Amino acid sequence: MLRLQRETGGDPRAVMTHLARHHGPFVRTRLPMHLYFVSAPDMIEEVLVKQASRFKKDRVSRQLSRAIGEGLVVSEGELWRRQRRLMGPAFHQGELRSYGAVMVELAREAALAWRPGETRNVHEDMMALTLKIVAKVLFGADLAADARDIGHTISTLMEDFSGDLGLGALLGLSRLPTLRRLRVRRNVERLDRIVYRIIAERRARAEAGHDLLAILLRARDEDGSRMTDQQLRDEIFTLFVAGHETTALALTYALYLLARNPEPQAALAAELAQVLAGRPPELADLERLKVTEAVVLEAVRLYPPVWGIGREALEPVEIGGFRVPRGSSLFMSQWVVHRDPALFPEPEAFRPERWLCDAPRPARFAYFPFGGGPRVCIGNRFAMMEATLVLAVVAQRFRVSTTPETKLELLPSATLRPRGPVRLALTDRA
Repeated sequence: MLRLQRETGGDPRAVMTHLARHHGPFVRTRLPMHLYFVSAPDMIEEVLVKQASRFKKDRVSRQLSRAIGEGLVVSEGELWRRQRRLMGPAFHQGELRSYGAVMVELAREAALAWRPGETRNVHEDMMALTLKIVAKVLFGADLAADARDIGHTISTLMEDFSGDLGLGALLGLSRLPTLRRLRVRRNVERLDRIVYRIIAERRARAEAGHDLLAILLRARDEDGSRMTDQQLRDEIFTLFVAGHETTALALTYALYLLARNPEPQAALAAELAQVLAGRPPELADLERLKVTEAVVLEAVRLYPPVWGIGREALEPVEIGGFRVPRGSSLFMSQWVVHRDPALFPEPEAFRPERWLCDAPRPARFAYFPFGGGPRVCIGNRFAMMEATLVLAVVAQRFRVSTTPETKLELLPSATLRPRGPVRLALTDRA
């Protein structure tokens, strides 16, 4: 196992892909600890859905609590169930409708600042745009300076964790260096000062609103209790990470893939011209923007922002006929499964038509960008709505193409992020 890690340069995607393709869908590493890599859709469903109560988050995921606290991503047991109940209303269909107009407004504002003939770092642009969207949806009021500060600090935190959340962490080999650990703590303290101030100001005003923070402030559990400031802080951190970075990554990869594939880009432009006829997209258009949605789905298949999910067994359990001891870690990688040739013909090809209505759907858990089961991402509909509307706004105005500067090197950290700029050229569609 360690030799394989050295041969692949320590890239956990390459290690897990090799294991799945050469040793099967259920692989135990030859280490003192019990670590399994699972890549069969039916086994993944066993872990995430059918026997979900017999697992908890893995040690790698739990390390995130040092940065984002006990939010939905990492909390367990009764705390997780309570938080899920309290946050559910914020993601009901009625609330999502009010968010759509904000997404389109801010996407159009960003696109109007871009110029045909420019070469832009679309990753930086999408990070800036989704940061504005999540700040407006989360806080309501214009808190641009605070949002930038929060976004930059969280991005730095994720970079600091990148060396501690890869295969080495799964194997129990990596530790945060002292200086990096100190930087993490200082960044968390900086975030705390901003977020607790915002929470205190909103509590003092006690005004109604439809932004996520207002909904969370009003939320009451079955016993009448509300979220504490600590719980609000943890969920705000979680929403910034999940609602900002992952959607920005999905849009970055969608634009990159469109730039490299002229035919899907032309099909997308034709749909937007037919459905929108030059006007901005609206929430009601989503049902007819099938190609636009398919582009997002296919981009996330090839480059899943959340590229792996881990679980730890709370008791002895059987998965796919294999016995798994208590305390074992199981890791399931979207990167590996989404690119399995047995599940997706021509898996390396960008083919949005896989997701159109006349195409056969993949098996359950052959595709799981938002996880699954009780812990499926609570914001999955929000994320798909945002990515589809923003892509429609950008692609309606611009055609994107590669340049000699265009390259995509990936960093598998807490999310699957580009190592550097993703530069694309813009051409006006008018």
